[in-house]
Amino acid sequence: MRTICAVFFALILLLPAAAQKNKRDPLTQAEQDQIAEAGIAPVDRLDLYVKFLNQHADTIEGVAKRAHTPARAHRMDDELEDFSALMDEMSSNLDVYADRKADIRKSMKGMTESIARWQSLLKSIPTEPGFEVSLQDAIDSSSDLAAQAKQVNTDQDAYFKAHPDQKGQDRAEPNNSQ
Repeated sequence: MRTICAVFFALILLLPAAAQKNKRDPLTQAEQDQIAEAGIAPVDRLDLYVKFLNQHADTIEGVAKRAHTPARAHRMDDELEDFSALMDEMSSNLDVYADRKADIRKSMKGMTESIARWQSLLKSIPTEPGFEVSLQDAIDSSSDLAAQAKQVNTDQDAYFKAHPDQKGQDRAEPNNSQ
């Protein structure tokens, strides 16, 4: 009886460790380092996210063309989950930079073009068992990101038209002149 309890207790302790092992990070260590080096530079950081998302899109496109196997479905599921996570991370960065009135218009054109490409790619992938949920999540994330980018672009154009002296800034600075 003591042996059974000891084995059961050991399994309970090992279960969280096994669950943590399956947590994927959509960026490699080198990519994480590049993002960290970009720091709070909005244009550089957003451009890196677009670059990494384009690389993931290319990978997804390549996997989609392979023979339909369970291994392919698993790989597609992982790639789509990573893709969604990166789009969500870029969306969070857009929120931060838009809120602080950083001039990110330089990144917006390339980002908008890439988002359109990603949406087209995702919609061209036929749904299959094994990755249908992650595909729908990626499509939803890309639609949300497209709407957000359009709104941020409109807001940025209006803001910097009204505040031409603040063009090129990383964040809005308080105006101390009275």
